[in-house]
Amino acid sequence: MPEVVPVPVRRRRRGRTTLLIAAAAVLGLGAGTCAGFLIQADREPTKLPSLSQPVLTQAKGEGPEPLSAAQDRQVKTDGDLRKLLLAKPKGAKEADWLTGDGWMDIAEYADMFEKPDGAFEELAGEEFRRVAETGWSVGSTYTVDIRLVQYRQEEYLAAAEAADDGHYWAQDEEGTDSWAIPGTRDGMAYVHTKADTEPGYLPLYGAEAHAYRGDIAVEIWVYDTKPISKAKIMDLAERQVGRL
Repeated sequence: MPEVVPVPVRRRRRGRTTLLIAAAAVLGLGAGTCAGFLIQADREPTKLPSLSQPVLTQAKGEGPEPLSAAQDRQVKTDGDLRKLLLAKPKGAKEADWLTGDGWMDIAEYADMFEKPDGAFEELAGEEFRRVAETGWSVGSTYTVDIRLVQYRQEEYLAAAEAADDGHYWAQDEEGTDSWAIPGTRDGMAYVHTKADTEPGYLPLYGAEAHAYRGDIAVEIWVYDTKPISKAKIMDLAERQVGRL
């Protein structure tokens, strides 16, 4: 009977789809190394080339000018990510859930998941670097929360996977409309037309957007007691991604 391979379970807000891929990559690396060793052991020794090599002439003159921040996005994203967040609009109040300095460490970000302990381990394994966050409220019911989640990406493209997991959960909700975010590879904005309702509380509508650029995943969450328009979430998404 063939072995049944379990399907990875995605977590809110980030799914885990890399565990099996990472394990397969490690096994593949080990098998390739052993095979290469056996092949080399059966071969005749190869004569090494002479150590004498031609001398390369060093180029003269000054080197090229370094790229400006406008030309090299790494100049921007290696700096203070908080400066790349959208500014609080005029008349809005700063969200009371924000930390004092606008940064979230790995423990704080893991608390955003349904299972923080598991999320903490996964974030550490996928080269989590840092999160910059901003948010605001308008009136007593409308709130916006924006996060830029940056990864080191020394082993794999974690930011793209984070955005993909956001898409998975957003489109899984009943009564959801979605649109592509212009200027992104696969960024999407979502409006949930069905409100969350609980006895004793006003209905709560949500909208969200997920995208990535380089090593940064973008998360935007909007909530209100009234339905949220496509124009609102698309405007936030386009302007925030444009700043990266």
